[in-house]
Amino acid sequence: MRRLSSLVVGIIGSGALALSAFAFTQTSSLKGSIKIDGSSTVSPITTAVAEDFREVAKDIRVTVGISGTGGGFKRFAVGETDISNASRPIKKDEAAAAKKNGVAFIELPVAYDGLSIVVNTSNDWVEYLSMDEIKHIFRADDPAKTWRDVRPDWPNTTIKVFAPGTDSGTFDYFREEVVGKGAIRADMSVSEDDNVLVTGVAGDKNAIGFFGFAYYVENKDKLKVVKVDSGKGLIEPTKETIENGTYSPFSRPLFIYVNAKSAERPEVRAFVDYYLSNVARLVPEVGYVRLPEAVIEKARANFANGKTGTAYLNDKEEAVSGPLTAVYH
Repeated sequence: MRRLSSLVVGIIGSGALALSAFAFTQTSSLKGSIKIDGSSTVSPITTAVAEDFREVAKDIRVTVGISGTGGGFKRFAVGETDISNASRPIKKDEAAAAKKNGVAFIELPVAYDGLSIVVNTSNDWVEYLSMDEIKHIFRADDPAKTWRDVRPDWPNTTIKVFAPGTDSGTFDYFREEVVGKGAIRADMSVSEDDNVLVTGVAGDKNAIGFFGFAYYVENKDKLKVVKVDSGKGLIEPTKETIENGTYSPFSRPLFIYVNAKSAERPEVRAFVDYYLSNVARLVPEVGYVRLPEAVIEKARANFANGKTGTAYLNDKEEAVSGPLTAVYH
């Protein structure tokens, strides 16, 4: 598996590629820079693509930041970046901000993820948690302070919670699935960098945290994943349970959003075409789950045709939910 720590990538290689409808025989002669920011969850995928792309584009520099999905959209909406990594669909206010600033965008799903709840490897009492128990640990209203507060036969030791920052799409997704419109407890150690969360949970026997599946896979020798009981039996995140949707409610699609104006630049178009043509191969290498080929083909068509907007807001600008295969068109 590729390392997940390389978050800024300089593209310095050479060669040629032949993909989709773009004249990739010209790729090796292209020059320029591409600015990407956003989700730390999606960053490993984009970084892997960029590392491979450097073999065919010696004079294109790609930088990949990790300000979180929300932070990335803030920069994207004012035209500061060419591509925004996102671990959730764009929200109504974010899309409105982009529109206000004249930033049209192309929405492209790239992989599936399974949000993973983890504890310290020395934790010998937690094997699974029900959704009610997860809510009790993470809610702001009377949260569990000790493990005994969760179950009476568990240790009377203080729970240490590690979580993504509030600009993270992972944080947004978790909050919505666990507490709905409620608030998450404030006494957490937070970071937009999931590697920091891994270190935090790995260093404290009484810790619990959550982040994308790839960070658990890369650090499974340091962490213990928690099975989830959402009413249909105990399910843990695996490539199979994430892909088939049985790891509910924590399976989710991941996206990149491309500035439509940026996509007119040859170097950006070459990179995104390369991304969509290679993501199915690269996604398993960084611990995520590939999308159905039909979804990737639709993404390719939407990018080739310059289709702008989001499938997750309807004509009345109301949020649309449902499986990716049903919503994305």
